[in-house]
Amino acid sequence: MDTVERVEIVLPGKVEPEGLELHRGPVPVAAAGQVVVEMEATGVSFAEQQMRRGRYYDQPAFPFVPGYDLVGTVRDTGAGVRPGLLGKRVAAMTKTGGWASHVLLDAADVVEVPDGVGAVAAETAVVNGITAWQMLHRKARVRAGQTVLVHGANGGVGSVLVQLALAAGARVIGTSSPRHHDALRALGVSPVDYRDDVTARVREIAPGGVDAVFDHVGGEGITGSWRLLARGGTLVSYGSAATRDDEGSGTWPVLRLLGRVWLWNALPNGRSAYFFNVWAGRAYAKDRFRARLRADLTEVFTALERGEINARVAAEIPLARAAEAMRLAESGTVAGKVVLVP
Repeated sequence: MDTVERVEIVLPGKVEPEGLELHRGPVPVAAAGQVVVEMEATGVSFAEQQMRRGRYYDQPAFPFVPGYDLVGTVRDTGAGVRPGLLGKRVAAMTKTGGWASHVLLDAADVVEVPDGVGAVAAETAVVNGITAWQMLHRKARVRAGQTVLVHGANGGVGSVLVQLALAAGARVIGTSSPRHHDALRALGVSPVDYRDDVTARVREIAPGGVDAVFDHVGGEGITGSWRLLARGGTLVSYGSAATRDDEGSGTWPVLRLLGRVWLWNALPNGRSAYFFNVWAGRAYAKDRFRARLRADLTEVFTALERGEINARVAAEIPLARAAEAMRLAESGTVAGKVVLVP
């Protein structure tokens, strides 16, 4: 009988995508409270694009296995793990480590995937879905009848945000390149070319300003997002895509965003701002973080089952061709998520 081995993709340092390395080794064994998940789908997110440049603000030291999230089947369980979990399809946020055929996880960190949701579809909605759901409902608290602006409306997080906002009854304005405008219009989104004067175009659509802005771009453009808010509006900043290719510290752009958020919230102007970190609270309130993650991801999977959001899959590419997947994700030509499969 053939011996099963673990395959993983290693990021050895600041390299081009072709510098990613494929390593093989033994499949891990679950200890008490742990599970081994056989990966069925894992994603290429903006975080990995930053990590290969050494610019993700809290990435581990090189070398390491990237992979922010995954979906797979539980193949081994340790002592103390609920017996019924063996053989179940589950999802997990990992931050790193997901680009592997077998991943060792704490059982408390996995969330069961409903039977009606496939592995690849579920993968598109793990970190992207959690991020979108929590920003929309826990931070901005968007309600029916409000108007929101989503930057990067064709991207991984942006495409889920758009659909969840529409399902909540909001009016949505979305920035993207023109090639995606027809698809956005078909959803009911008012598209804006991100290369135009975005502030002027949004003001034409929403003269009184918008109730929420979701901004993954960061950089100097974040000020424009803040100025587009109506009184009582909320800015949620969740990235610094504008600085992806910069040299130097990856922490400084985040600190600048945090500084702006602090300053804006100190002003008596009836608006609020957040810098969203999906991992906030895990370090000091792990049980609460896990409970919230499980509840919110279940909501996202339910929305998938209902058809309120659709899985936006840009491509399915085998794990061994991770370099190709990274290149495609970084090209800016795709809509949705690039997914790695076994």
